[in-house]
Amino acid sequence: MNQIEKYIEEHKDRFIQELFGLIRIPSISSQSEHKADMYKAAEYWKELLISSGADKAEIYETAGNPVTYAEKIIDPSKPTVLVYSHMDVMPVEPLELWKSPPFEPEIRDGKIWARGADDDKGQAMMQAKAFELMVKTDTLPCNVKFMIEGEEEIGSPNLGKWCEEHKEMLKADVILVSDTTMINPKTPTITTGLRGLAYWQVEVTGPNRDLHSGMFGGAVANPINVLSKLIAQMTDENGHITIPGFYDDVLEVSAEERALMAEIPFDLEDYKKALGIDEIAGESGFTTNERTGIRPSFDVCGIWGGYTGEGAKTVLPSKAFAKISSRLVPNQNHEKIAELFKAHFESIAPKTVKVEVTPLHGGQAYACPIDLPAYRAAEQACVDVFGRRPVPNRSGGSIPIISTFEQVLGIKSILMGFGLESDAIHSPNENFPLEQFFKGIQTIPLFYKHYAAKA
Repeated sequence: MNQIEKYIEEHKDRFIQELFGLIRIPSISSQSEHKADMYKAAEYWKELLISSGADKAEIYETAGNPVTYAEKIIDPSKPTVLVYSHMDVMPVEPLELWKSPPFEPEIRDGKIWARGADDDKGQAMMQAKAFELMVKTDTLPCNVKFMIEGEEEIGSPNLGKWCEEHKEMLKADVILVSDTTMINPKTPTITTGLRGLAYWQVEVTGPNRDLHSGMFGGAVANPINVLSKLIAQMTDENGHITIPGFYDDVLEVSAEERALMAEIPFDLEDYKKALGIDEIAGESGFTTNERTGIRPSFDVCGIWGGYTGEGAKTVLPSKAFAKISSRLVPNQNHEKIAELFKAHFESIAPKTVKVEVTPLHGGQAYACPIDLPAYRAAEQACVDVFGRRPVPNRSGGSIPIISTFEQVLGIKSILMGFGLESDAIHSPNENFPLEQFFKGIQTIPLFYKHYAAKA
């Protein structure tokens, strides 16, 4: 048994109990009644990081929830790793679907069951305990800083400004994040990309009031009909988005990375069966995983108008609405895309209606080059523990704060997570396998070892 495994074996029961103490704090950022719990969680993290070996730890205020910051500087000339995690969790409803109370963690079937078990208290605890392991065994090769925020689950609305205000304090060479997933327990995965997002609400107005569809149908434009036709024009028969200029800034992924992505275990028939669909759809020339990872998309998230109650009502509605989103890829600016869509959608509307597009929110995409020294260090750490090269995976989802870090702090992030899709994050019965928890603690110190050697 090597030094890392020996330390984990000797302290694993304490690690779990410390995680349980954190989980028992119901730090739900989206619910104001849990405001005090955010400060309890921040204080818990402060004490945890001090006991784990940090030289100092402080709780910082923001316009919203607090941030816990800690650091250990062993030598200013050595590289610095900034660890980012979040202390907040999603709401737990519907409660009746939980098999055990969401904030009373239990171990069943080799898994921790609780809200936050994976996202992100379990994965954040891996970082803290890996740090402790290196400090206590005198093997820490880098300076380490921790930034644990309390608003990730509500979009990190105040963290960007906080980072601007504390840029000097947060100076580092790379950001390390464990808040993502592996393909499966045997296939280590490093998330190399996150899609960005642009989101709009569209309002189409026809007559000044709802009309009788018999008296006016065929003579006055129906806003729902018009909205449906306008939306249909946004993509062509090949799944290509037709907004002028939409693809101008799209970065093409290298053949090497596409080949590595192709190694991801994927069964198309199982995929269709799990979703209850007969056939897939999307942009021609790309696989399903590429469509959700390296290509932009366009989707209607909601559409309404007219009469939707029980029975029939022959009405020609005055208004129709839709909520529309576009997932973006690296180098696409969400503000530019928001304006391109607004200008195009409003320009092609017929004069029979008025169309108003309102941008709601958005965020930038993120990409991590696979030739980055920190990526290579994470790759080698995974080889050491799992015995195989990790798969680079472009996530279809968005974590806007990661791109904000790059813009504000000028630092790349390595997304080395150990969660699994089966962990049911954000859902009832969230869980985290103990094996994944301890594999994370085992792998992270090796990242530091290889990164210090490469940096």
